[in-house]
Amino acid sequence: MTDAPADSTAPSAESPWPVSVLSSKIKDYIARLGAVWVEGELTQWNVRGGAVYAKLKDLEQDATVSLQMWASTRAKLSEDFTQGDRVVALVKPDWWLRGGTLTMNVLQLKHVGLGDLLERLERLRRQLIDEGLFDGGRKKQLPFLPHCIGLVTGKDSDAEKDVLRNAQLRWPSVSFRVRHAAVQGDRAASDVAARIRELDADPEVDVIIVARGGGDFQNLLVFSDETLVRTAAAAQTPIVSAIGHENDRPLLDEVADLRASTPTDAAKRVVPDVTEELARVQQARGRIQLRVSGLVSHEIDRLTQLRSRPVMADPAWLVDSRAEELVRWVSRGSELMDHRLERAGARIGELTGHLRALSPKRTLERGYAIAQLADGRALRSIQDAAVGSALRVTVADGAVTTTVDGVEAAERAEGRG
Repeated sequence: MTDAPADSTAPSAESPWPVSVLSSKIKDYIARLGAVWVEGELTQWNVRGGAVYAKLKDLEQDATVSLQMWASTRAKLSEDFTQGDRVVALVKPDWWLRGGTLTMNVLQLKHVGLGDLLERLERLRRQLIDEGLFDGGRKKQLPFLPHCIGLVTGKDSDAEKDVLRNAQLRWPSVSFRVRHAAVQGDRAASDVAARIRELDADPEVDVIIVARGGGDFQNLLVFSDETLVRTAAAAQTPIVSAIGHENDRPLLDEVADLRASTPTDAAKRVVPDVTEELARVQQARGRIQLRVSGLVSHEIDRLTQLRSRPVMADPAWLVDSRAEELVRWVSRGSELMDHRLERAGARIGELTGHLRALSPKRTLERGYAIAQLADGRALRSIQDAAVGSALRVTVADGAVTTTVDGVEAAERAEGRG
């Protein structure tokens, strides 16, 4: 290998660096970084010839680096590692001059402490609680009999078989939209979230079950992923979480509309049992029949009582029983009317006598007469009767016409003191 020149003059097209110089400078630059601790998720873990070749993925961003661990380092490990584990590693970057490649040599490797994971999970839990995503009031009611069930689960998994078998045993005509997704590993959270969004957009899907057949704590961290949890919370279709882990409940259980303890429990709680429902129908029919029979019997008894009454047994009884009373009231009415007429006749006679007593005709019958001028005015004074004027004199039985021949004044009587 050619030694790097001491001259540090910047390269140019006329005086370029040899490849060895560039490679040496890269090695020196990388060497200054030294060994660093890094955290991530193992997405590959391959052992070949005692050495380990792995990939470490960032927990939040889409970034991955390749790792290499020599057999001597692997022999010192006190823990077993596999794909999907969350780890912290002490790595030292090494630039290989001859091949021009960068290698991340693992010096130490250990699992992320359970306390750290629980602390992060608890912070996310409190944040989601503060946002109201766990509130019971926002949980949606599951349909009584879903016609189509969406199922998100691992391909050919026991969870899928359990849900399908138990659901179809309970209601043979139920249909499913099964969407397979990775349920562990680096892409599991995004894969499950994508399948939930797909089924939520399907108008024929009435409820969505997310099922996994349990697992250890770290494998279940997928179902506490913030993006996955928020996707489930935003779904318009009811979500059932059937992760099947009692001790450490992932956050998906909290935000789901229903939490099932196992995939089998999910099938039983989402799909009604046709045998039980038929039994309920029979019980309902029996209660209805008993109720209707009781109602009909009651009405029959009531009709029997009505028919036993005298008026229904002999309709003429009502007329006969009321005839005497009717005659009595007619007679009483006739008596009252005759009495009223008699009293009215007596009153009329009395008023007639008074009227006759006050009538001018009675005065005329006693010999008096009424004199009227030609214009019909009564003659009240001799001053109104000029000599020769015509008068009409009315007596009791008629009237005579005469002419004034003379006027005589009446003598005035003198008063006495």
